[in-house]
Amino acid sequence: MDKSSWYAQFAKAAARFCGRPPVFAIAIGVIALWIVTGPLFHYSDTWQLVINTGTTIVTFLMVFLIQNTQNRDTQAIQIKLDELIRVTQGAHNALLDLEELDDRKLELFRRKYQALASDARSKLVLGTLDTDTPEA
Repeated sequence: MDKSSWYAQFAKAAARFCGRPPVFAIAIGVIALWIVTGPLFHYSDTWQLVINTGTTIVTFLMVFLIQNTQNRDTQAIQIKLDELIRVTQGAHNALLDLEELDDRKLELFRRKYQALASDARSKLVLGTLDTDTPEA
């Protein structure tokens, strides 16, 4: 197993584990314990530093786990959408891998589809269906 697959497996397992209700309950418990110990430590700077440091470290690490999970999910969704476009008769294959285009080219596609949607809404007001292929 190479390092990237090791990390992907670790990130997936950690994200799955951290997203469960018992882990959230543990986090609430830690915060409650911290609050309860406030009077014992006279709300000292060290007492505050403990929770600040702990939450900062957890947040820092979770950002990477969440980003990894989000990247993987986004890639899977894009592949599924590409497959749906590929197998749909009349669909524009130019839309495959659209997420890789630069902003200018994406904006051109967005404007084209915005115009199609506007035209379809205008036709709906007149009682025309919009379920056909516009280019047909």
